[in-house]
Amino acid sequence: MLTICTTVNNEPWCASCFYVYLEDENALVFTTDTGTRHGREFGINPEVAGTVVLETKITGKIRGIQFRGSVVLLAGDRLEKARRAYIKRFPVAMLMDTTLWAVDLTHIKLTDNRLGFGRKMIWYREN
Repeated sequence: MLTICTTVNNEPWCASCFYVYLEDENALVFTTDTGTRHGREFGINPEVAGTVVLETKITGKIRGIQFRGSVVLLAGDRLEKARRAYIKRFPVAMLMDTTLWAVDLTHIKLTDNRLGFGRKMIWYREN
């Protein structure tokens, strides 16, 4: 799961969503209805932040990312590609009416304690 955070009128909001990562696009694809608070807020301010953390109780195995990016409502060929990837990861989604979005990542901070306690790597998208 990822946590995605919006901000509109200086009021932050966070939501948790199942996601799939599209490596060739460096994007996180997730589903949420356009009527949810965060779904409405994407249309007002598409710039978001969030986290993805792998669950563990062992400090030496902590891994996760903090990210920033821009959310887009998927359509056309990009939607079909994302839908195939999402259904492959979450087959139950085949039975649901889903609205798919992507976070096009612009900044990622990876923490991976397997590489050393508190080890961080930072990536920025080049313009």
